[in-house]
Amino acid sequence: MIEVKKQSSCSLQLTNKTDKYVAFKVKTTNPKKYCVRPNAGIVLPGTTCDVTVTMQAQKEAPPDMQCKDKFLLQSVVAPDGVTPKDITPEMFNKEDGKVVGEFKLRVVYFPANPPSPVPEGSDEGSSPRASVLDNGNQNTSLFDAVSRSLEEPKEKSSELDRWAQ
Repeated sequence: MIEVKKQSSCSLQLTNKTDKYVAFKVKTTNPKKYCVRPNAGIVLPGTTCDVTVTMQAQKEAPPDMQCKDKFLLQSVVAPDGVTPKDITPEMFNKEDGKVVGEFKLRVVYFPANPPSPVPEGSDEGSSPRASVLDNGNQNTSLFDAVSRSLEEPKEKSSELDRWAQ
């Protein structure tokens, strides 16, 4: 959700359903606006990792509630025993036929208090709130999709030049 002068956060759960160590890195097209923690890490075989995306407080709401910001989750199979301190940018280079899984997420804004008709006798303050990144059930299967893409090579994208770490 977006509230003027307040930070907004959402969580992504990465699940590694493989029997291999998987290194990940999250990039965004607008690194000054978002904080991602952890922005890189290792997900051990059969485990999960929670990633929190926090949008910095905005001075004013966008007039049309539209956003062009995006995130890119990259993943690669890593050597057994690797730790987050061992992650290097070179691990995610697409060279020598190395497969780098990529999953793109776009940011969707929701107003903090969406306008809706309030039937008589209902509580006005009980309207639902939504997150900055709205991908529904996609969040819980996000890493599964990236892991699957490790086995399905895709064309290189020139769009990656726009992504910041």
